[in-house]
Amino acid sequence: MKKLVLSIVVVLIASSAWAQNNPTPKSPTAKKDKKAAKREQVAKLLKMEEEGEIIFNKQSVFGLKLSTDGYGLSYEWGKFKSNRVATIFQIELNEKKHPKEKRTSYQVGTFNVNSVIYGKTNNLYQLRLGIGQQRIIGGKGNKNGVAVMATYAAGVSAGFVKPYYVDVVTKTEERIRSTYPTIIDSQYVEIGASGFTVGWGEVKIRPGAHAKAGLRFDFGRFNETVTAVEVGISADFYAQKISQIAFNKEKQFFFNGYVTLLLGRRK
Repeated sequence: MKKLVLSIVVVLIASSAWAQNNPTPKSPTAKKDKKAAKREQVAKLLKMEEEGEIIFNKQSVFGLKLSTDGYGLSYEWGKFKSNRVATIFQIELNEKKHPKEKRTSYQVGTFNVNSVIYGKTNNLYQLRLGIGQQRIIGGKGNKNGVAVMATYAAGVSAGFVKPYYVDVVTKTEERIRSTYPTIIDSQYVEIGASGFTVGWGEVKIRPGAHAKAGLRFDFGRFNETVTAVEVGISADFYAQKISQIAFNKEKQFFFNGYVTLLLGRRK
């Protein structure tokens, strides 16, 4: 009896091992159907790409921006929800200028040795974090065409307000650093701006929010690359007023138009 039971166990183990090493072959028809469906899907995607559709999963884009009140740099990461819509995440670093800013150069002989922006009280640098969408509203038609996209985003802003220092000579001929409007009130003689590195220890942060909307024209030769120009409008609102030029109204709300050159890749 023991030998019979042992023999049955050995047969079962052997059968199980053989079944694992020799799985039941799939039906040839099922294999063909799966391969045909895969080929059809690939052909469909290739046709869409050839017709100018953007069918990638994500994109990474760097930008150089000029606006009506300054300039800046940006980075954008996008995740495509479909071949027409992508969710975009943006980070921007900008410097905002006042429309009345005017740089004056001081001359010694034939050389400009320094310059100053008369009346400027603060430099305003801006860090933005935003989330939005990119929607294709006009496809390329082919790989060499131009895709037209609508973009919109909103998020938080941080304004970094840095005092604008100027090297001056006082009435007693002492050389010091001062700011406007003290320079005007005290009738100091300006020598020139103290420089970018001066004043960072006195920076004040102003929290705020922003929103933007624009049209993006992507004329990249291939869908894998992003070569685009974006034109749009942008608005920022800060929790506190910010001074940029002496004896001018301090502002909380900033509105501008912009154009951005965008370069990047899709995967």
